[in-house]
Amino acid sequence: VVNGQQTTDNGQQTETHYLDTTEHTCRILKYRRVEQKKRAFYEIVLDHTPFYAEMGGQVGDQGVLVSEGQEVRILDTKRENNLPIHITDRMPEHPEVEWMACVDTDRRHASEANHTATHLLDQALREVLGTHVEQKGSLVSPDGLRFDFSHFQKVTPEELRQVERLVNERIRQNIPLQDHRDVPIEEAKKLGAMALFGEKYGDRVRVVQFADSIEFCGGCHAHATGEIGLFRILSESSVAAGVRRIEAITGEAAEASVYEMQELLATARELLGTKDIKDAIERALADNALLKKQAEEAMKEQLARVRENIIRSAEEKDGVRIISHVFESPIPAQAVKDLAFQVGGQFPENTLSIYGSQQDGKPLITVMISKDLVQSRGLNAGNLVREAAKLIQGGGGGAPHFATAGGKNPAGLADAVAKVAELAGF
Repeated sequence: VVNGQQTTDNGQQTETHYLDTTEHTCRILKYRRVEQKKRAFYEIVLDHTPFYAEMGGQVGDQGVLVSEGQEVRILDTKRENNLPIHITDRMPEHPEVEWMACVDTDRRHASEANHTATHLLDQALREVLGTHVEQKGSLVSPDGLRFDFSHFQKVTPEELRQVERLVNERIRQNIPLQDHRDVPIEEAKKLGAMALFGEKYGDRVRVVQFADSIEFCGGCHAHATGEIGLFRILSESSVAAGVRRIEAITGEAAEASVYEMQELLATARELLGTKDIKDAIERALADNALLKKQAEEAMKEQLARVRENIIRSAEEKDGVRIISHVFESPIPAQAVKDLAFQVGGQFPENTLSIYGSQQDGKPLITVMISKDLVQSRGLNAGNLVREAAKLIQGGGGGAPHFATAGGKNPAGLADAVAKVAELAGF
C-alpha cells in the first residue's frame, strides 16, 4: 500500500505517508520485545508513519519518535506481513502519549538519490548493451547502490564509461519526477512501465517516471534527477551465470571519491617528480623490467657458482652421492628448486640432494632423490621432509623423488637438513 492504510492483526490500521512527508504525528498501536544475538530490541507499530519500510531493494528509514521530555531512536524500519515495523533499542516510559515521528532526512535524501540513479542506470544499460538487459535485483541505501542485471558477458570499460556518461547527462538535465499513483495496471502498461520479471502486481500500481525511464516502483525518489548530483560506477562483476553486478555511488559520496582521486594523482606527481604520470609510470616499468632481467642473470651466475661448490663438497656413503647444503643468505624458493633439478639432471643416479634455505624469513627444506634410489632403497622424499620439518616447526610433502617443507623456525634449518640424511640412512 502506498500512502494508504495497512491493517494490523487486531484490526487497527497504519497509514503510511513516506511519499509526501518526513514528519507526522502518531500514536503507538502496539509493540513487542525481541532478542537478537543476546541484545534486546523493540518492534513498534504506529497508527501513522512517514518512515519507509524496507522493500524492493531500498533499505528502511531511520529517525526518532519525539514527545515532550521523551525521545526514542528508530534504528531501522522493516516490513512484516506488509506492515511497517519500527525497530528501537528501548521503549519510552509513557508509550501511550502522542508522538512526532521524524525521519532522518539526510539518510532519506541519499537513499532517494541512489534509488533514482538505479532507474537511470537501468535505462542506460539497456541503451548501451541492448534490450535483453533485465533487472535481477538491487540494493539501495544511503551509502550507495547495487544493481544486478542480465547480460551474457563482462561489461567493457568503454561500455561502463558510456553508461556513466548517459546517467550523468540525465542528471544535468534535471528531469522532474512524474509520480503516477494508484494507476490501473493496464493504464500503467500503456505508459510503457517496466515490470520486474517474476514480480506480482495488484490491479492498481504506482509508476515512477523520469522522461523515458518508466518503471513500476513503490520506493522513495528524488523530486528531480538534478538532486542526485553526480553518479560514479565503482565496480562491475559477475554474481551468477548470465548475471552481472554494478556498484555505484552518488552525491557527496561520489564527490568525495573524485577528491580522493585528485589527492592520489597529486601525490603520484610529487613522488614521480613530473606532471606526466603516464610517461613516468611507463619509464618506471621499463626500468623495473631491465633491473629484474639483470637480477635474474646475476642469480643464474650465482647459482652456477653455488652449484659447482655444492657438487665439489658432495660426500659418498655406501655408494650413494650425498649433496647437502644450507644457504647462508635468503634465496627464492624457485631458484632452489631449479638448482635441485639441475643437479639431479647432472647426476641422475645414486644421488640424494638436501637443501636448506630461507625466503622472507621463513625456512624451507628441499629434497631430491634419484629415481633408482626410490626404487631400490624405498626412499620417499615426501616422508623424509614431513618428519624433518618438525625441527623447523612446519610441515610439507611431495612426490617420492622430490618434496619440500616450510616452517616457522629458521634456527632449526641445519638440524632439519641433517635429519633428512639421518632418516634416509646416511
